[in-house]
Amino acid sequence: MIEHLTLDTFKEKVFNFTDNKEWKFEGDKPCIIDFYADWCGPCKMVAPILEELSKEYTGKLDVYKVNTEDQRELAGIFGVQSIPSLLFVPLEGQPQMAMGALPKETFIQAFKDVLNVE
Repeated sequence: MIEHLTLDTFKEKVFNFTDNKEWKFEGDKPCIIDFYADWCGPCKMVAPILEELSKEYTGKLDVYKVNTEDQRELAGIFGVQSIPSLLFVPLEGQPQMAMGALPKETFIQAFKDVLNVE
């Protein structure tokens, strides 16, 4: 199930940038965050893929969405210039950003390579 994040829920579930200067992941399993907008064509292409993957990977990773129109501050913190932008957040180590509409196979590969999830 995909959850939409606000600034407050982001701090609680992903990274509390108010309290921490260094990256410190708050979650209990890896996650992917889709920075999107309702008017964005490529974002609409990615949405059903993420929906499918969130079901296939239930319990292994969390799938979040951030509406860049509503959450401009959050998008700004991560320097989101183009959408969709996808942030892959492993349990350990630094998150990695990918830009553009990715095919399902690329997500699955990134889950393995970046998030250590199969």
